[in-house]
Amino acid sequence: MNCCWAPFLYLCLLVSQSRTAEASQETLHWMEKMEVAAKSRISTSSAELIHGLELRLLNASFGGHNLTLQTQIIQALAFKLNCNFSGLSLSSAALEKVPQGLSPAFPPVRALDSALIAARPQHAMQFPAELTRNACRTHSRDLRLICIYFSSTRFFQKDINSSLLNNYVLGAQLSHGYVSNLSEPVNISFWHNQSLEGYTVTCVFWKERASKHHWGAWSPEGCHTEQPTPSQVLCRCNHLTYFAVLMQLSQAPVPAELLAPLTYISLVGCSISIVASLLTVLLHLQARKQSDSVTRIHMNLHASVLLLNITFLLSPVLATPPVPGAACVVLAATLHYALLSCLTWMAIEGFNLYLLLGRVYNVYIRRYVLKLCAVGWGVPAFLVLFLLAVKSSVYGPYKIQLSDSHGNSTGFKITSICWVQSSWVHSVLVMGYGGLTSLFNLVVLAWALRVLNKLRAQEKAPGTRACRDTVTVLGLTVLLGTTWALAFFSFSVFLLPQLFLFTIFNSLYGFFLFLWFCSQRCRSEAEAEAEMEVFTSQMVQ
Repeated sequence: MNCCWAPFLYLCLLVSQSRTAEASQETLHWMEKMEVAAKSRISTSSAELIHGLELRLLNASFGGHNLTLQTQIIQALAFKLNCNFSGLSLSSAALEKVPQGLSPAFPPVRALDSALIAARPQHAMQFPAELTRNACRTHSRDLRLICIYFSSTRFFQKDINSSLLNNYVLGAQLSHGYVSNLSEPVNISFWHNQSLEGYTVTCVFWKERASKHHWGAWSPEGCHTEQPTPSQVLCRCNHLTYFAVLMQLSQAPVPAELLAPLTYISLVGCSISIVASLLTVLLHLQARKQSDSVTRIHMNLHASVLLLNITFLLSPVLATPPVPGAACVVLAATLHYALLSCLTWMAIEGFNLYLLLGRVYNVYIRRYVLKLCAVGWGVPAFLVLFLLAVKSSVYGPYKIQLSDSHGNSTGFKITSICWVQSSWVHSVLVMGYGGLTSLFNLVVLAWALRVLNKLRAQEKAPGTRACRDTVTVLGLTVLLGTTWALAFFSFSVFLLPQLFLFTIFNSLYGFFLFLWFCSQRCRSEAEAEAEMEVFTSQMVQ
């Protein structure tokens, strides 16, 4: 009798395996259909394709506890759960299942390519034990959890101002009801192969029927964003759906076609400024015995501008891969130091102008220039050395994202320079430092104009000295800080004009200072000749 039942049981097992294979193959064919539709832009709606895949995974019959299917851009997983569910952790590296021992009884229809997974950026999902609690109150039979991973955004709406981290969309769904308002969140981790500092990252989920022009839209509701490390984003969400990470630069991407003209302007302007600054320093050394404290302050500003232009021109060169990373870190720190020194000497110029106009009869300060040098060169050095001691990784190759448009599509290009990598250092010790310098010089300018306006009102010949002083203050203060305030207009419609104006004025900054030095020298020589003529005429009489 047992001999008669054995062939029957074996036949049933073969039929069961055949049905499992047929169901799995049907789901796999649907996934391949989705890829073809996405690549050929067939009019089939994304919602219909994705809901069709969900339905097939929920109804697919398979032996064992899980099913894994994969195509080029889609990976689908199905798990059999019960009401004793105590949690599940999935990793893209090994797809670890804990703690129920969900080992498959039969091999998956298409095994995961471990080499392919290792080459991709990693991601993981952790489901809490609470996941099946509500469903088990009404359905005591087995439940099913499906996970669908997309490595492409073709089925979802693109955000024009952001991009999806790694182009990953990770989805999960539980049979028998929508899972929401979990007290223990679902944890979704995304890893990138580079640091995400300088980007604004936001965990979002796909909210259906939230857009009039698409089958849904990205929404951050119910998700909390964390960054445990610079290259990891952790999303804690209280529901199940499709998740992704929106990644946006703090500034809008610059059009790639503007890179060449801006680079050319910077190269020409900085080269002219380098030559002009060198000539100014040489002329100063030639007539060093005749220089006063004002001229020495000007020379220190020229020296800082010279260092800034040289390091800026070298910055893109040393950011290329063949150059050792330590060299780029040193150059980035030097460039930051040169910028801080330049900004500090601008503020010193404003302070000295205040002393010249406000304390005309009591302007002497012992070792005045030496003390100013300690501030102008010492404070920036302390800040940069402190950053290097605390965390040297704040300096290094800084990637600039450029938008590259081709027809109706928009891609991105990356160019690199040796610069500050940390967003908070850039905000505090670049933008904040420069903002305070520009604000201080603008306040000094307004006060100086008011003082000179009073002097001009008292002057019997208003078109002579007072007018010349007004032009002097305007020229000096505009050159010493006003053009750097253009950095705060890099948004909206001001972005493109600001890029060109900022690049032109500040790359030629050393040349403008050279013209100012020449005009001041010619003026002092003319005044000296006039005084000599007056003295000679008096001696003759």
